Amino acid sequence: MSSNAPENTASPAATVFVVSVVQFLTPFMMSAVGVALPAIGKEFSAGAVQLGMVEMIYILAVALIMLPAGRMADIHGRKKVFVFGTVLFIIATLLLALAPSIGTFILFRFLQGTGASMVTATSVAILSSVIPPAHRGKAMGIAVAAVYMGLSAGPTLAGFMVTHLGWRWIFFFALPLELISLFLTLRYLKGEWKGAEGMPFDWLGSLLYMAALFAMIFGATHLKEGPYHVGLLAMGLAGMIGFLSWESKSNSPILNVRLLSTNRVFAMSNLATLINYAASFGVTFFFSLYLQQVKGFSPQGAGLILVTQPLLQAVLSPLSGKLADTLPPARIATFGMGLCAVALALCTTLRVETPLPMLLAILVLLGIGFALFSSPNMTIVMGSVAPKDYGIASSLIATMRTIGMLTAMTLITFILTLFMGDAPVTAETATAFVDAMRTGFVIFSGLSVLGIFCSMGRMERKSEEALPEPRG
Repeated sequence: MSSNAPENTASPAATVFVVSVVQFLTPFMMSAVGVALPAIGKEFSAGAVQLGMVEMIYILAVALIMLPAGRMADIHGRKKVFVFGTVLFIIATLLLALAPSIGTFILFRFLQGTGASMVTATSVAILSSVIPPAHRGKAMGIAVAAVYMGLSAGPTLAGFMVTHLGWRWIFFFALPLELISLFLTLRYLKGEWKGAEGMPFDWLGSLLYMAALFAMIFGATHLKEGPYHVGLLAMGLAGMIGFLSWESKSNSPILNVRLLSTNRVFAMSNLATLINYAASFGVTFFFSLYLQQVKGFSPQGAGLILVTQPLLQAVLSPLSGKLADTLPPARIATFGMGLCAVALALCTTLRVETPLPMLLAILVLLGIGFALFSSPNMTIVMGSVAPKDYGIASSLIATMRTIGMLTAMTLITFILTLFMGDAPVTAETATAFVDAMRTGFVIFSGLSVLGIFCSMGRMERKSEEALPEPRG
């Protein structure tokens, strides 16, 4: 096996910039396209199911490919997979801008999600390989801030472009940034990082994982359509158990189950990530409908209110990351989860007549809480494993975020169906919607408290206060 870092002459500043660009673009493409869906549907005469597939297929591709891509990067080179993913992302973005029909648009959207999964799975691993541990928290904070900048810029920039230029300009806008990222990667990211060179790739485990996850997601998001989808969900759960069993015996797994079972800090950090995203991701969805359909704000007005949270996260994430270089990161992350739990608890008190300052206070608390959680948590995850496992760790933490978001949307779909059936959210159904929303936040608050205990579970040893860099 080769050295964990056979050559490392990459520029730290260029590495942080390249990683930040891709960390901006992947969530930007998710949030921006959401705003453009009505215009896309009008041009292509697409139905609601097809438009729903546009968003779901992107997240699904990211979730399916992330873990296999991370392991492939450990074996064949993180930079190679990063570059391949960037090229695929660029090609898919151009094809989306030129798509002639909704069918081809959905296909190209899957390709774009595949490219996004590759760059996301490897970007944090490359960052961890280049940036020294003493400065890694600050670098992670900048990268996390880029994610929130993408989420906040998406609706704002997309709204302007759809109104004045047309929806295709969302993709034309992204192309120069993607090309700059590719150029800087090839020009300044010298060296390669493998860690598991020469090890076989677990093709059977990868196929089992992707099939099980697809069955789980597709079944869970279509439960209301009949018993067939309940059976599909059950098959997916059984397949995931089989996948974990297979991985625990594999000599070269895409998911190191033994690492999860023996590394308490790594396991608890990933579980805390999944729970925190599952608990908090639904806020934007609920608040968007609440502000427009219940409180009467325009889409632009609702967007300006909702941008409060991601903007705070973008500003504060580098600061919390830098703080994690000097203070125990697990304590910072746990405190951040506590603030998120308080904000979600306040959400359970919302009524039709709740004043705007209350909503803004909740969004501020969430923004501060998430900023304090995300960067230190990422620092903990990457600092708790050996360099040879950076690819697996990076892809797993990103997978946990994605599955957390999918879990939130699945719960929301079930709750809305239970309270409202197929009725749209209007002034007449506002009370039923608010009841459904409050019920959802009761569940999310409980999840958030559970997440706090998971985060506290990695704080037992005093040595955690200064996590050493593991040796490969």
